[in-house]
Amino acid sequence: MVASLYAPPQVPIPFSKKTRVVRQATADGAEKKRSTRVTLKPGMAWHRRNFLAEVLIPSLFTKRSGERAVPRFPKIRPGEFCITWIGHASFLIQTHDRNILVDPNWAKWLKVIKRLKQPGIELHHLPDIDLVLVTHAHFDHLDRRTLRRIASDQPIVVPVGVGSLVHDLGFNIVHELDYWQTVPLDALKISLTPCHHWGARFLADLHRGFGGFVIEANGRSIFHCGDSAYFPGFKEIGERHDVEIALLPIGAYDPPSGREVHMNPEEAVQAFLELGAKKFVPMHYGTFRLGYEPLDEPLTRLLARAREAGIDHDVLVMTEGQPVVL
Repeated sequence: MVASLYAPPQVPIPFSKKTRVVRQATADGAEKKRSTRVTLKPGMAWHRRNFLAEVLIPSLFTKRSGERAVPRFPKIRPGEFCITWIGHASFLIQTHDRNILVDPNWAKWLKVIKRLKQPGIELHHLPDIDLVLVTHAHFDHLDRRTLRRIASDQPIVVPVGVGSLVHDLGFNIVHELDYWQTVPLDALKISLTPCHHWGARFLADLHRGFGGFVIEANGRSIFHCGDSAYFPGFKEIGERHDVEIALLPIGAYDPPSGREVHMNPEEAVQAFLELGAKKFVPMHYGTFRLGYEPLDEPLTRLLARAREAGIDHDVLVMTEGQPVVL
């Protein structure tokens, strides 16, 4: 393992375990944030379809696809990023001296929802992980069993209110961020950005924050959107951060609740354009069937809309488990 990343703690919030949760002082516009929480009221006509019969039960009889080979991580030079898509919203992001996991999830099941695509690599094939980021508390993004296996006395960064879910798993320190707050971790800068979603682990669990992360290193940046429906805030994110590579969700846009909780592929293209990013990496599709749309539909729609918008050369479609240097 390389040297520790975390800075001396500020405003520690003690829990029963040894790990401290550190909240950043409110600054840099965090106090001006607008609510972006999606309401929990189902959409109109949601009851006219049967998610159990149309999606869940057929998924039980669907064989998991995908192969997991031993990854061949390339040599990474200073100023380069290496990105490996694990599946769904899980990514390994590497610089020449740091290894970062975002929303790591190796679970085979989300309660009753079956994983239909194998993780791109085995957990034990990962390099030493220096930092973990979790965008929100939903089960497809925060998997406690996976986090416990990854935890090795390194820091973890989460939105405000999520620290109580991860402080006892074996991390050295938990940094909680509010919108627009930034925590410097050695050569990295991690910032939390708004999104249009919600962060409850359970229905009454509405105090937990949610968002995306901008990772800055060596003068370059990657934006991991987390989960989000389309909202006007992407333009502000692009104005506040010089986003180069955008990891944007394109699936689960036809959910059983009928609510607008995720972007569809056309909206993701709009978000990419408003961010002003240079490279679009699609995610959050093909692993768990969380909506009525077929698993292969999001990517087909994305590529069609990207061609219409003239940005098809900016879209990088990744294969799970295959590292790409940018």
